[in-house]
Amino acid sequence: MKTLYVVRHAKSSWKFDVIDHERPLNDRGLNDAPRVAAHVASKMPKPDLMMSSDAMRAKTTSFFFAKAYQIPEEEIILDHKLYDFDGRDLVDVIRNCDDGIDCLMVFGHNNAMTNFVNTYGSLYVDNVPTCGFTAITFNIDHWKDMSQGETIFTCIPKEL
Repeated sequence: MKTLYVVRHAKSSWKFDVIDHERPLNDRGLNDAPRVAAHVASKMPKPDLMMSSDAMRAKTTSFFFAKAYQIPEEEIILDHKLYDFDGRDLVDVIRNCDDGIDCLMVFGHNNAMTNFVNTYGSLYVDNVPTCGFTAITFNIDHWKDMSQGETIFTCIPKEL
């Protein structure tokens, strides 16, 4: 059995003149991320591994979840392949995860997150909102065998 936590980065700012990859979180994102992270950490087991897009907004979101789970930020694996918007690289990263990891948490971007949740989860959503969290279980022993799973928990900022 494998469990995957999928998190879309919190709301980002367009206020600064920076490239997309370097956009920070805005005030709403800085408020939503710790609230969602604390709620999720109170409901869901600690992940064995956290991986994030290396984009500033995803990385910053992952730091709030790391803090909520008492995981050192340095243990988060930053992977440029997760700076992915259609989901092909996201799926590739997950399928190549070490099989010793039973619970994986990934932070990334839309449309990859919504596409992934709707392709591999059992609950359809129109759009995973910023800082949206989805947990999906898979009845597999190897990540490379990932197919349809069961959505077991979701959380979005609006619900808190």
